[in-house]
Amino acid sequence: MNQLSDRLNNLQPSATLAMSQKSSELKAQGVDVINLSVGEPDFFTPDVIKKAAEKAINENFSFYTPVPGYMSLRKAISDKLKKENGLDYAPEQIICSNGAKQSVCNALLSIIGAGDEVIIPAPYWVSYEQMVILAEGKAVIVKCSIDQDFKMTPAQLEAAITPKTKALILCSPSNPTGSIYNKEELKGLADVLAKYPNIIIISDEIYEHINYIGGHQSIAQFAEIKERVAVVNGVSKAYAMTGWRLGYMAGPLWLVKACNKLQGQYTSNPSSIAQKAAEAAYLMDQSPVEEMRKAFERRRDLVLNLVADIPGLKCRKPDGAFYVFPECKSYYGKSYGDRKINNSEDLAIYLLEVAHVASVSGSAFGDDDCIRMSYATSDDNLKEAFKRIKEKLSLLK
Repeated sequence: MNQLSDRLNNLQPSATLAMSQKSSELKAQGVDVINLSVGEPDFFTPDVIKKAAEKAINENFSFYTPVPGYMSLRKAISDKLKKENGLDYAPEQIICSNGAKQSVCNALLSIIGAGDEVIIPAPYWVSYEQMVILAEGKAVIVKCSIDQDFKMTPAQLEAAITPKTKALILCSPSNPTGSIYNKEELKGLADVLAKYPNIIIISDEIYEHINYIGGHQSIAQFAEIKERVAVVNGVSKAYAMTGWRLGYMAGPLWLVKACNKLQGQYTSNPSSIAQKAAEAAYLMDQSPVEEMRKAFERRRDLVLNLVADIPGLKCRKPDGAFYVFPECKSYYGKSYGDRKINNSEDLAIYLLEVAHVASVSGSAFGDDDCIRMSYATSDDNLKEAFKRIKEKLSLLK
């Protein structure tokens, strides 16, 4: 007997977490699986951040904090936004949550109701569409092809807008594609949005510092729409702090207050220790961030060369994040023994079970022509993984 709510029955499990789980199960059986499915840095959290957490524990920062986070942390984030992004947000316009994931969901749950439409360019991060479903809204998916660098054009945005459009979710640098909107491209989108004052823009900038083309650009920089932009970011990717669970949203005061009301009823504040660690991350010398960025850039170039050596994969050069998202549809319709590859999910399972390399199907990100692979692992792992992929793909006839 299924006693689950419609809310949960309508929700799909996270494909990235599911593939990571399958990878772990095979590893537990003794199979040598190389996991390219996970979206997290393989570096350790910088020591200065860990020491700040130890200090916080020793100084008994072990009590409830204000729901939106310590004022000292929100001040540090406010200063970061001003210094690095040229964006003016008072500490009161910032709310800290249990990861950027919760920040995005808070915003959607605060503004979306039954039947409200949310525009999501595809490929998109796996959870966006499901969060809209959770909020009882309707996701309006805008397909952006590999030939347009997976980026939505102003014309596509305008064509997707209806009287029911309530929000747009934008992710730059992008998970899963690594694409980055430059200032001119963002201005084109902002010019369209300026004509529709009821649309809220949720700008997911969690990969801000994993950028290979220079300074990060935020859509919040445009004055004509800034009061409708919720900037989402956090410490997980830039500072190798995925498990610390600390993200934030900066935005108009009315929306921050709404998220504070919502969060106050279902999680309250994020971890007090993670907050003090995050504060140290924003205040410290940022050279460790740059060192990790350089390592990711070098790995990206390594992986691009490895992918280029595999017939049938079409891959663009990602400008940020730590994923490649090659088009792999040339393998659809091919077989290996009893296995037939009909789509990206079949291919991902084939690579896992036959090549022993975990990836994620592109269908989970709204593009079934592609497959996502993370290069947030060692050079040796990457070389061996793509050697296996090349060998096992060659068996498909």
